[in-house]
Amino acid sequence: MEDLSLHILDIVENSTMAGATLVVIDILEDPKKNVLQITIEDNGRGMDQEMLKRVRDPFVTTRTTRSVGLGLSLLEQAAQETGGNMTVTSNTGQGTIVKVSFQTDHIDRKPLGDMGSTLTALIAGNPEVDFIYSDNLDNERMELDTRELRAELGDDVPMNDPAVLKFLRGLFEKPENS
Repeated sequence: MEDLSLHILDIVENSTMAGATLVVIDILEDPKKNVLQITIEDNGRGMDQEMLKRVRDPFVTTRTTRSVGLGLSLLEQAAQETGGNMTVTSNTGQGTIVKVSFQTDHIDRKPLGDMGSTLTALIAGNPEVDFIYSDNLDNERMELDTRELRAELGDDVPMNDPAVLKFLRGLFEKPENS
């Protein structure tokens, strides 16, 4: 995967397939500590301890459409190549938390990528799931909670309505002069 946003997309898709109704994505960049940390937390089915021990193995997956599950193993490799690490915690019936950190200035750190497109695609493809997204990048804080947006829109406008998706995409666009 060329950038970290694609890894995030893959992990969150796993969350939604595991029945998550709420996914929290938090991205924190701390230049003083030279770290970029990504945390993805869901309230899906979670994993039992046996699966949790095997989840990093690229030949282990719960999917029936293919026999490999490269997502977490590739993400862990990307983190380790930059002096970072990954932890996965999960409990059956309680969800899963994936935390991954990267050394920010490492030459091998992949770019974050287009989080606006990634988040918009996730919401468009999973309109019944709520997402809480926050980042602290370039000393700017960005927060989005689809539960708040749903409350404003009411029951008549679905989250994957084209006007809603256009609005969401616009939240991530930076002004030309910034």
